[in-house]
Amino acid sequence: MQTTFTEEQLQDPAIQRSNEILRNCVHCGFCTATCPTYQVLGDELDSPRGRIYLIKDMLENERVPDEKTVKHIDRCLSCLACMTTCPSGVHYMHLVDHAREYIEENYKRPFSDRALRWVLAQILPYPMRFRWALIGAKLGRPFRFLMPDARLRAMLDMAPKHIPPVSRNDDPQRFPAKGPQRKRVALMTGCAQKALNTDINDATIRLLTRMGCEVVVAEGAGCCGALTHHMGKTRESHEAAKANIRAWTAEMHGDGLDAIVINTSGCGTTVKDYGHMFRNDPIIEDAARVSSIAMDISELLVQLELPVGEDRGLTVAYHAACSLQHGQKIKAHPKTLLKQAGFAVLEPIDSHLCCGSAGTYNLMQPEISGKLKDRKVKTLEAKKPDVIAAGNIGCMMQIGSGTDIPVLHTVELLDWATGGPVPRALREPANRKVPVLR
Repeated sequence: MQTTFTEEQLQDPAIQRSNEILRNCVHCGFCTATCPTYQVLGDELDSPRGRIYLIKDMLENERVPDEKTVKHIDRCLSCLACMTTCPSGVHYMHLVDHAREYIEENYKRPFSDRALRWVLAQILPYPMRFRWALIGAKLGRPFRFLMPDARLRAMLDMAPKHIPPVSRNDDPQRFPAKGPQRKRVALMTGCAQKALNTDINDATIRLLTRMGCEVVVAEGAGCCGALTHHMGKTRESHEAAKANIRAWTAEMHGDGLDAIVINTSGCGTTVKDYGHMFRNDPIIEDAARVSSIAMDISELLVQLELPVGEDRGLTVAYHAACSLQHGQKIKAHPKTLLKQAGFAVLEPIDSHLCCGSAGTYNLMQPEISGKLKDRKVKTLEAKKPDVIAAGNIGCMMQIGSGTDIPVLHTVELLDWATGGPVPRALREPANRKVPVLR
């Protein structure tokens, strides 16, 4: 694609990077075949190719973003299926992230939009605030019909039936390896996951220590910054990312780290991109070091060579999270590990298509998100599985809200298969304690 940025514009590193990306695009349209929003809406401007034209025009002409451009950029899930499909290697992720930052800085949204985005940015990255918000949503759900905005109704619907107690395993501490130590790793405990499902981190710690890893929850680490990053709120996202970089670098300089383990694939895609995010920042060297040892939990488990398990007589439908298969290019590891552990693994048709969760997308674009959820649930249920497995909390919540089939994190099944407890979602419903608020 030919671009016409001026020499002055190209002095801006963000414009320079977007120019490189735009010039790689050859208008082939392969991306439209795998774009979920194009599949649902059928509008060229809701495809990657269409959005690329809008972004190019906006950036080249330094336009104040108009409502039309913002609408189509906002509808992008950032599922990155287009990057998997693109034969020209167009790095759409960096381009759309730049566009969102530009829109955030140059476009005044309607008050309701600004208020919603502010609320999400102030709540979701903070586990305790999010926990209180979930409790409030449960209390407000009976009055759902009074909510005039579909996005507010989606926020009420987000609250799970049972909000788990706080897990003290998420506090900064060290968990020694069981037996000889093979690796020392930092576990990213995340933000929303700590409020929505504490079983995932608990299972991860049990499994890793059983496999000979000392697991560290680093002091000062928290949200990866993805939620605000994808809203174009660069200052907030970079502050969160820098806190993680400082925390993990301190561990590297201390007793050392072999890996930073991430069990939420949306976070993993962002952490692995810290080197790019801070390419023009004094913290670049530390950011690049963090990115270089960041691993999805499935990558590390493949290295650790989990023991082969006996047939467990359980059929698992594996949902490939977009951030894992497209963002991190990890496709086979989770399925390989589940099969090795003794599970029968099936994959639905159109497994490359997004479930519609996509961070805050299901809250800000509930109609499109709902259609994608229905499609994904239908394809998963068609396999008639005993359980659905995924590697991302957002996908788990999204799919779980549309099916009665238990939805588990891959690591919960692997923990169980190697000596851990039966996952909560597979046990008989039990009396649950009131959530611990501390």
